[in-house]
Amino acid sequence: MAISYRDLGLVNTREMFAKAMKGKYAVPAYNFNNMEQLQAIISACVETESPVILQISKGAREYANQTLLRYLAQGAVEYAREIGGGKLIPIAVHLDHGSDFDICKSCIEYGFSSVMIDGSHHSFEKNIEETRKVVEYAHKFDVSVEGELGVLAGKEDDVEAEKHIYTQPDEVEEFVSKTNVDSLAIAIGTSHGAFKFKPGTDPKIRLDILAEIEKRIPGFTIVLHGSSSVPAELVAMINQNGGQLKDAIGIGEDQLREAAKSAVCKINIDSDGRLAMTAAIRKAFVEKPSEFDPRKYLGPAREALKDLYKHKNINVLGSAGHAFD
Repeated sequence: MAISYRDLGLVNTREMFAKAMKGKYAVPAYNFNNMEQLQAIISACVETESPVILQISKGAREYANQTLLRYLAQGAVEYAREIGGGKLIPIAVHLDHGSDFDICKSCIEYGFSSVMIDGSHHSFEKNIEETRKVVEYAHKFDVSVEGELGVLAGKEDDVEAEKHIYTQPDEVEEFVSKTNVDSLAIAIGTSHGAFKFKPGTDPKIRLDILAEIEKRIPGFTIVLHGSSSVPAELVAMINQNGGQLKDAIGIGEDQLREAAKSAVCKINIDSDGRLAMTAAIRKAFVEKPSEFDPRKYLGPAREALKDLYKHKNINVLGSAGHAFD
């Protein structure tokens, strides 16, 4: 029997994006796999009064179990209400990089309020066909759908590509009109994973492509994936405490803030959160090598993640203070 996301206290993303477009900010889309990550995301967004999209990948479903994730999401709503003094920030639960119709259908039936169908590995025509099929099913349940045009280089979970393929502005209008998607993920220079660009390079978001896409589909919601900035201090902390991460840099936060003032209404951040938690855990292991209580190292990791996401909401995405607009 299908579960309605409304019964879990969730919302879809349409009103979120309409307000973000008007307010010139982006809604944070943070991935989670376990309870500590979820606590950090919710507390950061409640404390900064930001709407939030909880993202679950195929890998997260396999790791945490889809049934447990459903109840975690439901618990997140009550947790947000509790620490928010009875006020509830808007929370959506979104499938990140759904690979086919079946996984999208399953997530909708488990109470997701939004799904992504990533047909970017198909031909343009096949991508339209697959995306339209998901949209037609999802909209029956008032679930919002994100599609993708273009390919981001890098690796994160099951998503991997060696070559970056920029989104072609002359394709977006046809894709949106023929699929009826609610939002569109584009490739304009961001990259998946922690090892995005080599130090010494100067990675730039192609704001010119973004501007051209906005001209083709004015007022339509744009999404940026792979938008972690790979803070050097987190990489250094990991390596100083026994890690072996190679040097890398991400997209500058100033560029992301500029993009968030445009039609980019959703920005995905995952790798930075992984780095923050790993850095805190490694530091705890080195400073207290006799400690074996998981709460003593997962607790600091949770706090480090919360602090990172509060910073993102306030200084990068601009979403702080907009939960109750």
